[in-house]
Amino acid sequence: MTTDRTLVPLRSTHSMPVVFGAGAAIGVLGGMIGLGGAEFRLPLLIGLFGFAALSAVILNKAMSLVVVLVALPARLMAVPAAELAERWPVAVNLLAGSLLGAWAGASWAVRMRSTTLYKVLAALMVLMAAALVVTHTTALETLSLPLWAQIPAGVIAGFGIGVVAAIMGVAGGELLIPTIVLLFGEDIKTAGSLSLLVSLPTMLVAFARYSRDGSFAVLGANLRFTTTMAAGSIAGAVLGGLLLGVFPDVVLIPALAVILLVSAFKLARHD
Repeated sequence: MTTDRTLVPLRSTHSMPVVFGAGAAIGVLGGMIGLGGAEFRLPLLIGLFGFAALSAVILNKAMSLVVVLVALPARLMAVPAAELAERWPVAVNLLAGSLLGAWAGASWAVRMRSTTLYKVLAALMVLMAAALVVTHTTALETLSLPLWAQIPAGVIAGFGIGVVAAIMGVAGGELLIPTIVLLFGEDIKTAGSLSLLVSLPTMLVAFARYSRDGSFAVLGANLRFTTTMAAGSIAGAVLGGLLLGVFPDVVLIPALAVILLVSAFKLARHD
């Protein structure tokens, strides 16, 4: 059976305008719902640009890291750092699980056969579609757990999110934001900023684990591709943010969920 290791380094032959445009399209989709769009970028890396599963995950992780680094200062302007500092227990609680989950998820991903990883990615995309619909169509309210239950729940949730983020190469905001609202009772705006603070170290841990695998060579072989698509993603996210509210959620969210489900179906059938 062919694995990603037999395909590294795999270099994209697509023109840079196409790569930038694809990144921008993904950025717009994510920006319109206040996210980075990495869950939409992953199937594009596999389906359009022809990267094998693990190579696509590593490239997606690198681009997600760039997008989060750019988004963090903007988020700090929206929610002051002092206000976030007061909520450090929330970030620490989730990080206690997510850092371990990120290392474990990346370790599992590099050991999976390609056919298995495609199916796992498909299942996780279904999960992302469900999270997208629930988060944007349901009024989330805190679970009001006692402290003795809240702390272990945060660690367990963080671990699961870390695993998913590492395997898919995403920041994990789709799962972190509703988790922060449900477990810790924060508003959506604050939860979005806290999610970036949790995502950044979590992604760095997964990135460090991937760097120890031979498949990481795909990043060096496609550095121009990665930076161009990341630039397109950032530009698209800005445009998508400007379009926020132009399309009603009742139309936009189901459409994006369908895109994820169709992508999941295609990935599940990928050899």
